[in-house]
Amino acid sequence: MSAPTEALLELRGFNVDVRRGARWLRIVDNVDLRIGHGESIGLIGESGCGKSTTANAVLRLLPAGTEARVSGEAVYGGRNLLDLSSAELRLLRGKEIALIPQDPLAALNPLFTIGGQVREAVAAHGRHSRSELRETALRSLARVRLDAPEVRARQYPHELSGGMRQRVVGAIATASAPRLLIADEPTTALDVTLQAQYLDMLTELKRDGGLAMLFITHDPGVVARVCDRVAVMYAGRIVETGDVEQVFRAPAHWYTRALLGSIPPLDRRVARLPSIGGAPPKPGEIAVGCRFAVRCAHAAARCRESEPDLTPSGATRTVRCWFPASEQT
Repeated sequence: MSAPTEALLELRGFNVDVRRGARWLRIVDNVDLRIGHGESIGLIGESGCGKSTTANAVLRLLPAGTEARVSGEAVYGGRNLLDLSSAELRLLRGKEIALIPQDPLAALNPLFTIGGQVREAVAAHGRHSRSELRETALRSLARVRLDAPEVRARQYPHELSGGMRQRVVGAIATASAPRLLIADEPTTALDVTLQAQYLDMLTELKRDGGLAMLFITHDPGVVARVCDRVAVMYAGRIVETGDVEQVFRAPAHWYTRALLGSIPPLDRRVARLPSIGGAPPKPGEIAVGCRFAVRCAHAAARCRESEPDLTPSGATRTVRCWFPASEQT
C-alpha cells in the first residue's frame, strides 16, 4: 500500500460541458482526482467515457471548433489552471506540464523536420545555444529508443512509421524535463517489443527525474506496469480509485470488475471472449441513479433511484457504489 504524497495536480469538482446544437452536454462530471509529486496515475475506462476530454480540458487543448465550458478546479502549484490567461498557461505547457497526444500524425507539423520540432519545443522555454538545442533534441530522440537519431532528426513526419511518430511526440513532450506528463494512449501505435521499451523509458524518467504521470489507456496491463494508482472512469464519472495492486486484485466497483474480467486469459483457450453487455449511456441520455445500473447484474432498486457518492473504502481506495463487490465476495 503506497503512502499518500503531496498533490502536484488536483482536480476538484472538474466538469466539461460541450455544446451539441442547442444543448449543452456534460462529458466530464464532477471529477475529483489528485496526482502526487513523482506519482503515476492510470486512468482507464471504455472509449467515450471522458478520459481524453479530461486531460485535454486541463490544459485547455480541446479540439479546434469545440464549444466547451470547463468548470471546477484544476490546481497545480497552488494555482487553478482554469483561472490562468492563455499566455500564463503557455508558459506551463511543455515545460511544467507536457502532453503526449493520442494522434501523433496530427500533432506533428508536416513542413518541419523531426529535429526542428523537438528543438522548437525546447527553445520555447528558455535561452539555448544552437549546439545545446541540437544535443538536447538528439538526446531526447535517443531516450525514446528511436534508432539513428541523427538521421531521424533530418527527416519529416511522413518519412516515419506510425510507431516512430509516436516516439517522436514522446521525445518532444519529455525534452524540457516536465514535472507532470499527461500521456494519452501513448503506446497504441507500438508493437509489443517497442511498447515495452517505451514503458521502460517512462519508468526511468519517473525514477530518475521524479516525473509524475497521468497515463490514459485502455490497457490495464500497461497500468499495472508503470502506475502506482489507478482511477476508473465510466460515463464521465470516476467510479473507483486506489492502489493498482489493490484494485486489480480485488476490484470494488462492479464496472471495474467487469472491465478487468473482459480481458482474455493468457493461460487457456476460451470458447467465447468475455464482454460487458450493453453500452455506456450517451451524454444527455443518462438516467437517474447509478450510471452502470442498466448493465450491472448486481443492481438493486436503490441503484436505479439515486447515484452514490465517491466514498472512501479503506485507507487508500474510493468507490462509487451502493453495494461494492469487495463487500459482497
